[in-house]
Amino acid sequence: MSDLEKAAKDAVDAEANTDQLALIAALLKVQQLTQQPTAPPAPVVRSSGGAAKWIGIGMGGSALLLAVAVSAIAVAISAVALTICILILRSVWQDIRKND
Repeated sequence: MSDLEKAAKDAVDAEANTDQLALIAALLKVQQLTQQPTAPPAPVVRSSGGAAKWIGIGMGGSALLLAVAVSAIAVAISAVALTICILILRSVWQDIRKND
């Protein structure tokens, strides 16, 4: 058998192998596509007392904001009272200094 005949025979064998490999690859691809695992259904999440929780948070938040507002009013009244007191004391001090 000559080198040329041997090379021709190897080429024919390689072509047959290539055809077989392509066929095997196609079969594997079809098998993968038909046997893909299906995802299990998502579990149902049930919330217990969702509305009551938010109503409680809303009421607590409202009470907190009301307390902050009353505190702000108290601070404002205290500031006004302190200002009036300082003005009165300043006026009294000036009267005392004028009489001396």
